[in-house]
Amino acid sequence: MRLSGTVFSNILEKDTDITIITPNNLLNQKQYKVAYVLHGLCGNSKTWLDYSMLSTYAMEGNTIYILPDAERSFYCNQYFDYITEELPLICKNIFSISSHRDDTIILGSSMGGYGALLCALSKPQQYGICGAFSSCCLLLKQGLYDMKQNSIKYQQQFGKQLINDFTTIFGESLTWKSELDILENAKKARKQNILPQIYLTCGTNDAFYKDHLHFCNELKNINIPFSFEQWNAQHDFIYFNEAIKKMITKYSL
Repeated sequence: MRLSGTVFSNILEKDTDITIITPNNLLNQKQYKVAYVLHGLCGNSKTWLDYSMLSTYAMEGNTIYILPDAERSFYCNQYFDYITEELPLICKNIFSISSHRDDTIILGSSMGGYGALLCALSKPQQYGICGAFSSCCLLLKQGLYDMKQNSIKYQQQFGKQLINDFTTIFGESLTWKSELDILENAKKARKQNILPQIYLTCGTNDAFYKDHLHFCNELKNINIPFSFEQWNAQHDFIYFNEAIKKMITKYSL
């Protein structure tokens, strides 16, 4: 089953788009696992449905996939609250979704990979599994510094709107915020001794590949368990589709 429509969000104070993908037969079990699938910077709630084989992979599985729209928010501020607080309540009121942490997955690609890690490591008690494919902003403090020093390069590579996106989140001075830093949240989760299973992937021809190698070393240094897979791929949906297929198989979704 594939459903697309809108829901009203009290947190966002507006209608917002949502797509839901379910197994074909919803009568086979009482409760399903739930996976929140986050889109990238230029995407929307239908991007994973339109550009991947997710609906096919979901047919015979035991997971309901929730695809929200977060615009160009990087899943920060009110969109973080919407994804982690309001959206789960909305979906559980409509579908037979398990409330168990181990049955709750969050994943995404690029901006969505950052969003998935941000949600899972900020609220590790809520998510049992996190998948992040070719994630941006893994090294946030260094990235913000580089953006301030090389704003023209960033505009040429990612578009003029990107600077506006970041100033909306971090202010005109692009001030680093620890609560939005993946590694800082990982350290806090480590201290709490509550950690999701983390599955990372990146193509070796991806511009973010070197950041992933550095990020993996940082996770090792703070004793955060994770899985990392890499293969010859670029930053596109050919790769993202393979990544989500591997994740579905790995975690029996």
